[in-house]
Amino acid sequence: MTVSQGRQASPDPARREAFAGEMTDVLNKAVLALLTSVGHQCGLFDALAGLPPSTSAELAKAADLDERYVREWLGGMVVGGIVEYDPASDTYVLPPEHAASLTRAGGPDNLAAMMPYIALMGEVEQQVVRCFRDGGGVPYSAYPRFQALRAEETARVYDTALVDVIVPLVPGLAERLRAGIDVLDVGTGHGRAPLVLAQAFSASRFQGLDQSADGIAAARAEAARAGVRNLRYTLADSTQITGEYDLVTAFDVIHDLARPAETLAAIARALRTGGTFLMGDIAASSRLEQNIGHPLGPALYGFSVFYCMTTSLSTGGAGLGTVWGRETAVRMLSEAGFGSVDIQSVEGDPLNSYYVATKGRTADSCHEHHR
Repeated sequence: MTVSQGRQASPDPARREAFAGEMTDVLNKAVLALLTSVGHQCGLFDALAGLPPSTSAELAKAADLDERYVREWLGGMVVGGIVEYDPASDTYVLPPEHAASLTRAGGPDNLAAMMPYIALMGEVEQQVVRCFRDGGGVPYSAYPRFQALRAEETARVYDTALVDVIVPLVPGLAERLRAGIDVLDVGTGHGRAPLVLAQAFSASRFQGLDQSADGIAAARAEAARAGVRNLRYTLADSTQITGEYDLVTAFDVIHDLARPAETLAAIARALRTGGTFLMGDIAASSRLEQNIGHPLGPALYGFSVFYCMTTSLSTGGAGLGTVWGRETAVRMLSEAGFGSVDIQSVEGDPLNSYYVATKGRTADSCHEHHR
């Protein structure tokens, strides 16, 4: 082989220039993501949406923030195409079409609420770089803000869709909950899901389980403020489930676990005959080629590298990350003792698919639906 044969072909100038433009766009939008995170956390989008065209001073006063920082932030929003600016009056306005994706009034459509995860990744970047070189993982303790972010994110979905959209994915479940059954939520975090359910179905008995002491403390405090009496929270490992239940839920947690197979087996053992396991998890394939073109593909792999996979690996766990997709999920559910698995998706939650697995069925089948 000659030297020329061993080298890559010379780059096509047009393609090189086009790709350089794409990478410049990536850089700009990465910074916009951080600026959007700041705007969400500081309430700037909410304040701007409620104002007529306003100066930076008027917005800063409305949001109770420092004007100089607000003015510079607005500059980034304007050149990024998010906020509109009138130089004649020196005023800014957030178009209503943009506000729908940037304000808390947007509920599940508020994409600005996802941007703090980008900042969270940056906080652990150097630790992740070390893992690339040395192996291992970044421990859960390195993410002190994670559960608070998850609580805010999931509340946007659960408050609007859990009772009226997600529960009806399981035929007859709403009626059973109204009549009174025993329910366990695994990996409950701050406990929003069982709290919403307990408030809606007073005849049923709910329990949330998590291994985070801070999460369980926050969940108990919130349940006490709400005055809910049919709900309790337990600090425990998900592989050591005690008691028997008619329904077990696990929302966006199984793929993060160090021992997901053991947890699924524990869930199957804890379910009464005919009981149902309702699992929300990554809406993607276990096969890389099937995720090309996924609208949130880069985000899913990024979240995995910077949190899901690495926290599992930090404990010597499976480190599933995006390997956990539809195919792996169905296989592991089957291995845990579940038969027929129904996979569904719901509008307003693009990150998750919902798996309905019922103990006691023997048919080995999988069905996928969208609603």
